[in-house]
Formats: sequence, C-alpha cells, structure tokens
Amino acid sequence: MITVLIPAHNEASGIVGTLQSLKKLTLIPDRVIVVADNCTDGTERLALAEGAEVIRTLGNKDKKAGALNFALAGLLAEAAPEDMILIQDADSQLSYDFLERAVAHLRADSRLGAVGGVFRGADGGGFVGHLQRNEYARYARDVKRLRGKCLVVTGTAALFRVRTLRDVIAARLDGTLPAGDGRGGVYDTSVLTEDNELSFALLTLRYRIKSPADCTLVTEVMPTWRELWAQRLRWKRGAVENCVQYGWTRVTRPYWARQGLSMLGVLVTLSYFSTVAFALVTGAGLHIQPFWLAVTGVFVIERVVTVRLRGWKYMLAAATMYELVIDLFLQVVHAKAYVDAAFNNKKAW
Repeated sequence: MITVLIPAHNEASGIVGTLQSLKKLTLIPDRVIVVADNCTDGTERLALAEGAEVIRTLGNKDKKAGALNFALAGLLAEAAPEDMILIQDADSQLSYDFLERAVAHLRADSRLGAVGGVFRGADGGGFVGHLQRNEYARYARDVKRLRGKCLVVTGTAALFRVRTLRDVIAARLDGTLPAGDGRGGVYDTSVLTEDNELSFALLTLRYRIKSPADCTLVTEVMPTWRELWAQRLRWKRGAVENCVQYGWTRVTRPYWARQGLSMLGVLVTLSYFSTVAFALVTGAGLHIQPFWLAVTGVFVIERVVTVRLRGWKYMLAAATMYELVIDLFLQVVHAKAYVDAAFNNKKAW
C-alpha cells in the first residue's frame, strides 16, 4: 500500500496540477490524501474534484508539521509496517517515474529511512525565479556527484516506510529524540524546518537518507525578493536551531561545519567590502593584484561549470558573475538568521 499525503494551506493555485501529475506516474499510488489545513480558498473543492481524499485539520495551530501529524496519527494506526507514505508539497510535481524509482531505492536498502527528490525550479518569477533555477541546478549537480547523498530530505517530496515513522514516534516518546509536539507526532512542531529536524531524527536512529538523481520533481520558485527572503530566513534559522537542538553529535558535526563555513563566508564578504570602502574613503585607491585576479578566476570557473545542467547559454551568462546579486543577498539572510537565533527573536513561518 502506497499513500500520498499532501499538506495544503490555501493551495488552490497549484493543487490541481500537483494531483494531475500523480495520475501520470508509472506507479500509481493506492491513496492520495490532501490535508486541508485551515483553508479558506478552493483547495478542498478542487482536490475532491480531482478524485483525491480530503482530511480537514481540527484546530491546528502548528502549520505544516501539525497538519501532517494530525493526518499521520490516523494513517499509521491502520497501516502495515512495510506500507509506504509519500509526503509531498502541494506546489510540487513529481516526474513520471519518481514513485517507481523511489520505491525501488527503499526496497533495496532496509536501513534507508527516507528517499527524497532532486528538484528543479518551475517557470516564472522573472529574474529572481531565474536565479533560483540556477541555484537548484547546482544543487542537482552536487547531489548527482555524491550519488544521492544529501544533508536533508526536503519537504518537497519524501518517501518513508510506515515502520520507520513508527520508530521515530517511539523514539520521541522514550526520549531518544527531541519530544516534538509531546504527543508522539512524527514531525517536531516546535521548529521552523520540520524536514531538516526529521532528517536529523532518522540519522540519529542510524537510518540513512538519500536523494537519488533519478528521483526528480519540479517545485515552485519564490516570485519576489521579499518572499525569497522570508523562505530562506526560515530555512537558515531553522537549520541553525536544529543544530543547537541536537548539540554536537556524530550526526550534526557535518552540519555544524557547514554553519561554520557559512559564517566564515559572511565575515569574509563583510571584510572585503569594508576594505574597499576604506580604500575609497581614504584615497588609497584600488589596485589590481595578480593573486586576487587568480582567485576571482577560480570563482568564475566554478560558476560556469556548476550550471552546466542548464546548457551553454546559461554557462556563458554565468561567466559574467551576474549571480553575485543572489550570493550577496543570501549572505545577508544568513547573517540575519544568525542574529535572530542568537537573540531568540520572534520566529515567523
């Protein structure tokens, strides 16, 4: 038995496309359930018209994680241990063979806790959308080179066995894992990035996680800088706080290392612009140094090579380093996330 679970809060604009893409899969799921969470638009009506089952949450105040826990509580009680549950965002569309391939990966490895997807950005969003599509193409390249090894099984789409999710619940109740919602929910409702936390949970229970290159999907891009800021601030702060939540363990060491590199990058960028400003203000002027020219050349090559999946036109454009705008933007987001986490500023989903 394979069940697809789609948490949805006012997703009328994308739910039909998502549900129709499931009908084109080479392996059709046995059940498709849309979890209508505090919807005030036509999500529920459209989902029913497409033949999906609909579950309404009751008094949920814990966003996506709370909606999923509500639906999973009923599903897991009735399911067999080897049944599978695919949890998919309402704005993502799976490739036609995603589910077939993900099931094969899961069945081939009994300690594989979750199979995620390698996503690319959907059309739209103008220039900021274009930058995200390049970013996702680089992510896909990295995952492919690492043969599916990933740090996080993202919430865009992830396939689990029922017995794995039951292991998570048991570990939350006996204190092996953070308590989450305190009621044995699979997802931790106290964090900003529930998918990141669940990845930590699975790795702590000595499961493996994977995002194979042959499991692909398309996901929505943020259409404005404002929305991209909100999304990435949540992701970044959530990742930092998940590290703090789990502490320094065999699981979190590589994640702490990435946080350290990100902070170092922010400091290097800040130092660079400070020295440039100092040179201009004091009249010292700017001087071209061969060493720094060589370093710049390495960065240019990296930008060109890593976007190869999108084609030669994008590679040529990348050589101009026009994408520095999003690199700097994300560094500002990182800095803000660190400050918010350090001072425990109010969280926002």
